[in-house]
Amino acid sequence: MPSAKDDAVTLEIDGHEVRVSHPDKVVFPEAQLTKLDLVEYYLAVAEGALRGAGDRPMVLKRFAKGIDKEPFFQKRVPDSHPEWIGTATLRYASGTSAEEAVIRDAAGLAWIVNLGCLDLNPHAVRAGDLDHPDELRIDLDPMPGVDWQQIVDVAFVVRDVLDDHGLVGWPKTSGSRGIHILVRLEPAWDFAAVRLAAQALAREVADRAPGLASAQWWKEERGESVFVDFNQNAKDRTVASAYSVRALPDARVSTPLGWDELRVRRPEEFTVPTVRARFAEIGDPHAGIDEAAGSLEGLLALAERLGPAERAPRGSGGADGAGRRVSTMPLIEIARAATKDEALAGLDAWKARHPSVVENLSPADVLVDGMRGSSSLWYRIRVNLQHVPEGERPAQEPLEVDYDPWRPGR
Repeated sequence: MPSAKDDAVTLEIDGHEVRVSHPDKVVFPEAQLTKLDLVEYYLAVAEGALRGAGDRPMVLKRFAKGIDKEPFFQKRVPDSHPEWIGTATLRYASGTSAEEAVIRDAAGLAWIVNLGCLDLNPHAVRAGDLDHPDELRIDLDPMPGVDWQQIVDVAFVVRDVLDDHGLVGWPKTSGSRGIHILVRLEPAWDFAAVRLAAQALAREVADRAPGLASAQWWKEERGESVFVDFNQNAKDRTVASAYSVRALPDARVSTPLGWDELRVRRPEEFTVPTVRARFAEIGDPHAGIDEAAGSLEGLLALAERLGPAERAPRGSGGADGAGRRVSTMPLIEIARAATKDEALAGLDAWKARHPSVVENLSPADVLVDGMRGSSSLWYRIRVNLQHVPEGERPAQEPLEVDYDPWRPGR
């Protein structure tokens, strides 16, 4: 039983005492879920959550100010962490390093929830071998205007490509609009090889499903397609793992599914209460994932057959000599903002001044990018004028919101 101390409770979990401060704080007002409710959810699904995130260095994504505010990303484990929380030091190409938290039991899950974390963001490596991923991650990221059925159709094309190359895919909802497909690997290849294999898979999926799927890295070139995001396999990337709670009003969960469920279930069905009940009833559909580790040789052979991927066009230097990429599309930038709401308010102001332009835009022509800073997100909005008659395209104007994410101290 928890023992009260001031405004906190102390839980006995796996032989460890975990203090949960402000247990009655409402984290999800719409769903009426408190901080303690979230701790109890993770304890109930701990077997599945640890299968996805356990024994992996983890970035802590902390919602210190609530789900309606931007989180901050903490790579380094807090100095005050309990001695039973593991750590691993990751080193990056930039020359930086970070000693990150490694969770191995249910007590660790409760500890990170108490820090204000909602979702789990582990790297694709185990703490015992930080240079060789044991998971390839396929993130099916829909462009605006794409419906759920199209994402599902692309997921089954991914399954076919994996089958053809001797690998097993394990699908889950992302907890937002997309689908993640996880592939366990023998830890015999480095990050560069895994990313190359993922890119080859993405290109093959796009070739097999033209118009439905895209492997184009540049957002404005994808149209209304599902982007097969291969870059989630870069060394510095993390994704929300299985059973992660996402910061949406309904407390939606990134939920493992069987392939037979994918066509008949919808992401909004899977929330903290429903997933807790589902786990108690059927267990974890990904229970066999660790026994299905495969070889990258097939996808790497595919990469060799496909040849080098087309590189994005670049400028010849420009006025600033930076040689920045020159888009093939007529893009204008609308806003850079510290929060998504501010960025969207800037977009609304721009739309109000250009109603005739707005009439020609498709949903995928409005590009909203969450840009990762050193410890937080900022947001950029651009508009692709490809569907606007050339003579009616507005010129680049001063930004509606002009946030500088590179200013010292940010």
